[in-house]
Formats: sequence, C-alpha cells, structure tokens
Amino acid sequence: MSQATATPRALIEGQAALIVIDIQANTFAEGGGDGAIPCMEGYADRMLAARQAIDAARAANIPIVYIQEVHRPDHVDFGRELDGSETVHCIEGDAGTEIAVDEMGFRNGDYLVPKRRYSAFFGTDLEILLKGLKAQTLILVGGLTDVCVHYTFVDGHQHDYFCRVIEDCVAGSTIEAHEASLKAMEYLQTGARRSLPEVVEAMAQIAPS
Repeated sequence: MSQATATPRALIEGQAALIVIDIQANTFAEGGGDGAIPCMEGYADRMLAARQAIDAARAANIPIVYIQEVHRPDHVDFGRELDGSETVHCIEGDAGTEIAVDEMGFRNGDYLVPKRRYSAFFGTDLEILLKGLKAQTLILVGGLTDVCVHYTFVDGHQHDYFCRVIEDCVAGSTIEAHEASLKAMEYLQTGARRSLPEVVEAMAQIAPS
C-alpha cells in the first residue's frame, strides 16, 4: 500500500496570525514561577525568544493574538485540570496571571483571548476572531508544548488552518514531552515544526516596504 505524499506548503499560506500561548507574568517571576506547573529546563529563555517572533510579526502587519489562561478564585472552572500533575494556577486577579506585558511587548489594542481550558479554541471566541482576521496560517509560540500548545495546534488543524509551531519558542513540562509533542504536530502537518530564524525570514519577506 503506497503512502500518500503531503502537498508541499509554504511556511505562510495566505494571511497569518501569531498565537502567543500563555506567556504570563509568572513565567518571569523570581524563582521561575510558583511551581504549580512542571516546566523543562530553559523554559523562561524559550518564552523570551518568542519576543523576536512578535516583533517580526508587527513589522509584517501580522495580527498577534495573546492567549491567557485564567481561572476563577473559587476554582469552579478547573474541572479535571487538577487531577494530574498540576496544582492551582493562573487565578484571576493574581499579578502572575497577567500577560507578561514588558517581556512580550503587549500593547493596548492587541488581541487578547482568555481561556479556561488547555486549548485556545475551547469555550473561547478565538475562532470568531480568526475568521474576522481572515487567518489561514496559525504560527504558535508559548507553553506548554505538550499541553496548551499541542491541544491548540490540534484544534487549529481540525478547523483546517495551516499550523506552524516555532520550536525554539515553545517549551514543555519535560524535554521528553516537549520533543514528543513536536513530533506529533509534525505528523499532522508536514512542515509544522519551524525554527525561529526561518519564521522571522518568512515574515520579513511579506513585510511592507
């Protein structure tokens, strides 16, 4: 039985949107966060690298959508999220829950989508926003590779977006989980895994002169 060959695709097909997933103030807190979520070594440095993609997207007039995980103080919306390795995190009103404004260059008027679950599509207005932006390619950065990034990628794939993940700008709960999720995303869309330099170059090519 012959194996189907994926149709070669450009890194950016049509209109792109940069999706910045859960890069929040706690990431850069002294001591590396509150310890509620396990993170691989070098996590904060990989999140800082995402700023290069954000700046390149601004220069290319690519919309930037910041995703913010946030939970109510009475924990009513955690659901089964605390049944695994994570403890209480991202509580509404906590300073650490806010978007990392300075590190990520967040501006008034930028798109912000709060979410209560791992996927940025689940129970949010992200799909409505992306349709309004006429986005066809989603470029993902942030964390965790094996949780929120992976699940957002899968939902984007199932909504028929071209999905790309900048492997230098995502980080997982462990290096093993990080790498396994990148492989799983590449399985769904050939060419999904991209380096930061090649994404910045692709953005520069479509930037207005």
